[in-house]
Amino acid sequence: MERIVKQALLYDFYGELLTDHQKQIYEDVVLNDYSLSEIAEDRGISRQGVHDLVKRCNKILEEYEEKLKLLERFLQIKQFAGQIDSLIDQYKMEKDEKLLAKVGELTMKIRREL
Repeated sequence: MERIVKQALLYDFYGELLTDHQKQIYEDVVLNDYSLSEIAEDRGISRQGVHDLVKRCNKILEEYEEKLKLLERFLQIKQFAGQIDSLIDQYKMEKDEKLLAKVGELTMKIRREL
């Protein structure tokens, strides 16, 4: 997964667990794509300070994911849903009852994940 996309998804899941200061700077770097220098000048801190804070936030978010696995489960469920969509489209064309059984299996997997 592309690094920026993963950072944004981790932030979506766990960002509220960061302090307000961490959230503001992390959003500026990752979501708003501001340079470290721009943020440092704006906030009155050093460029290195911004860099260190973003690095620390990434570590914090990764640690939450290691423990809680919310992003991993979300991506798995999203994959299952995509497979279900494909099977339904295929069923509409072939009318093969085996496809409905596969849909049932995938919905059971989704229920287990939830």
